[in-house]
Amino acid sequence: MTAFSEVDRIQFEGPDSTNPLSFRHYNAEEMIEGKSMRDHLRFSVVYWHTFRNPLSDPFGVGTALRPWDDGSESVENARNRVRVAFEFIEKLGAPYYAFHDRDVAPEGATLDQSNKNFDAVAKVLKEEQERTGVRLLWGTANLFSNARYMHGAATSPNAEVFAFAAAQVKKALEVTHELGGEGYTFWGGREGYQCLWNTDLKRELDHLGRFLHMAVDYAKEIGFTGQFYIEPKPKEPTKHQYDSDAAACLNFLRQYDLLDHFKLNIETNHATLAGHTMQHELEVAGSAGALGSIDANTGDMLLGWDTDQFPTDIYLTTQCMYSILQYGGLAPGGVNFDAKVRRESFEPIDLFYAHIGGMDAFARGLKIAAAMRAEGRLQSIVDERYVSWSSGLGAEIESGDHSFASLETVMLKNGEASANKSGRQEMIENLINEYL
Repeated sequence: MTAFSEVDRIQFEGPDSTNPLSFRHYNAEEMIEGKSMRDHLRFSVVYWHTFRNPLSDPFGVGTALRPWDDGSESVENARNRVRVAFEFIEKLGAPYYAFHDRDVAPEGATLDQSNKNFDAVAKVLKEEQERTGVRLLWGTANLFSNARYMHGAATSPNAEVFAFAAAQVKKALEVTHELGGEGYTFWGGREGYQCLWNTDLKRELDHLGRFLHMAVDYAKEIGFTGQFYIEPKPKEPTKHQYDSDAAACLNFLRQYDLLDHFKLNIETNHATLAGHTMQHELEVAGSAGALGSIDANTGDMLLGWDTDQFPTDIYLTTQCMYSILQYGGLAPGGVNFDAKVRRESFEPIDLFYAHIGGMDAFARGLKIAAAMRAEGRLQSIVDERYVSWSSGLGAEIESGDHSFASLETVMLKNGEASANKSGRQEMIENLINEYL
């Protein structure tokens, strides 16, 4: 079946193009800093928002027109959906996709039936991967939608729910491995609390640490060498989630001796829900050597929830790509479009417009960030700001050659610290605007 017969493969036509079904900035083969745009950006289409989201909201039923989907939870419908998904991804020219287990295959009445459904659909996923060359960026398990997970999965007070979640992740890891997935992501979902009066926080965190160690152990057992990720989010659906932001995730990973096995998958809308910018979260993860992948979206700053809109702000994508380039890139992670079209954008063609816009925005951000790095004007301002640490007393402190007592001796001799210099924030913001 051809679901998008009116759309040819999306081509790069350059900045002067007025064709909405073309790339104006994303040229997959263009070389930037010694790598192609394709290899820098590693774009991924998500299965859940793109092929499973009916565009419903708390005030109304779904509006999405998806002629290929009969609305059933049958395995046959799921198989057909796979073929449509790969037609879309292939025509878009994205090299990757990502999924939750329950996105691609219907949940059965029992774990055994769910596993059989997953295997049946995974067979078609593999066929389509081989046909198109599209690869799996990462897989994951949905441990939050079913009512059994109302109190959490790995942090549930019910030990059998913990066990069920472990079995579900075991299967998702096996399928991800079979499909050649380059990573596996854990999003906390309901791993958190609504009320501390009925929560043993330490016990829940201990259980979560044990659960992730089990995942690491099983990955080794089956030979899965893909990257594990944790995705920070502060709230929704719980009042507080244990993976609340990048710093909290890093602290958890260090506390439970997991830092060698995990990196972070950072999402823009989750960063803003945590009261941070995406740039802040990327810098926190990158400075710890834990920047792994990103979920590319944005939120509406006037709305206080996770709206998962497609990223079109060039300032945002420039910030993202500047940090990503500074920390050596994302591979084996990628730029994963965890974003959904608006409820009013209900026609199938809107899926193309949305992804094209996001891909072009990140391509522009990449080109601008690379130009900034090549000229080095911003970096020279930063270097000058910290020049006192590059030699003399600053270099001695960084090398561990001083104590409080020795520094007291220095300052008693000097009498006062040297004069501070301006941070030049406004000048820097003007400089960034020059590139934009």
